[in-house]
Amino acid sequence: MGSRHIHSIDTTWYDAHATFYGDMSGSDTMQGACGYGNLFEQGYGLATAALSTALFNNGGTCGACFEIMCVNDEHKWCIPNAGTIKITATNFCPPNYTKTVDVWCNPPQRHFDLSLYMFIKIAPYRAGVIPVRYRRMRCEKQGGLRFELKGNPYWLLVLIYNVGGAGDVVDVKIKGSSTRWLQMSRNWGQNWQVGTYLVGQGLSFRVTTSDRKIIKFDDVVPSYWQFGQNFEGNSNF
Repeated sequence: MGSRHIHSIDTTWYDAHATFYGDMSGSDTMQGACGYGNLFEQGYGLATAALSTALFNNGGTCGACFEIMCVNDEHKWCIPNAGTIKITATNFCPPNYTKTVDVWCNPPQRHFDLSLYMFIKIAPYRAGVIPVRYRRMRCEKQGGLRFELKGNPYWLLVLIYNVGGAGDVVDVKIKGSSTRWLQMSRNWGQNWQVGTYLVGQGLSFRVTTSDRKIIKFDDVVPSYWQFGQNFEGNSNF
């Protein structure tokens, strides 16, 4: 189901910088401020980044995909013919207002804190920080959207992940088999909440991404669902 007023994502190239965090295992990149859990199990792997305040948009950009290229400056760190890397935003790089230099994640700077695995595809480890150019791109995901259910009987928290297309979800509505459509609100990252008793009801969702495309998932969650389970929709953006 699509909206009549479709907006495309902005694919303009912009300037930024990039660093890395963690080691080659990527263990430090798991979890994070977008609400995702095990990024390997959820299909994101190590092709991820934490975004600076200017890009994170209070969690609104979680799930968006970016193409990034290294740009040579006087240090010429870029690996020749490395091409570009493609990542999904899964975490937040917090500002540090106690520092006056190397404040890459402080406003208003646009910055990507990459997994080490992705950083060394475009520059050597010893570079530390590099200038880059980036643009938004469509997310290509395998399978349908996924909905992970958490919370308690009177407060349902739904993590929405594996989102294709624009990738970043901006609006969610939920419908129990015995309710009307209910507006959900963003709790944090891509966790969406509603304070309605929905235990024992089948669940449907209407999900809107930042390009204003809408998909309705009818009865994607059966009535016998339990907290901690996740369910796959039969479509994606």
